Amino acid sequence: MNMQQGADRADAILGKTLAAIKPELRWLHGPSTHASCGDDPSAPEGTGTVDRRIQIQTIVSEARRGSLLGVVERDWRGRGYKITNVNSHKRFPSIVASTPDNFSVEVSVGGEGQFFFSVTTPCFAQTAVAAPTTQPNTPERDGQYPLRPYLHDDFWSATSAHT
Repeated sequence: MNMQQGADRADAILGKTLAAIKPELRWLHGPSTHASCGDDPSAPEGTGTVDRRIQIQTIVSEARRGSLLGVVERDWRGRGYKITNVNSHKRFPSIVASTPDNFSVEVSVGGEGQFFFSVTTPCFAQTAVAAPTTQPNTPERDGQYPLRPYLHDDFWSATSAHT
């Protein structure tokens, strides 16, 4: 596999993760980056890794954040991902997992309760990497990353744990 194929796989992992969340979250791509694996002495020469990110534009209330993290964790476990780290910090929780083919996936909560999803590929043969081709389900916005969530959802934005 090369870096572009790894990026495509990372995009698919993100897509499947988002598809498992109901009601649907509104999202935009975050910055996509790639780097050489040259600093890793165990990595073969001429290899690189790719990071793909998604920023959620749906406002997820504090009361619903645990529910969303639970949905993601159950989906990942159901797909055979190994949970490698759970940070239960009250304001900035996160879950990190590893896929059977060694991609690292993460869901994290940032400032103002914003959710971020990311996938990092293993080291693959270096190639050019194109921007993601998946279309976000919300219009692009001007501004610097991260763009704070602004879209209300009757379920995810609710301030009570139960509706």
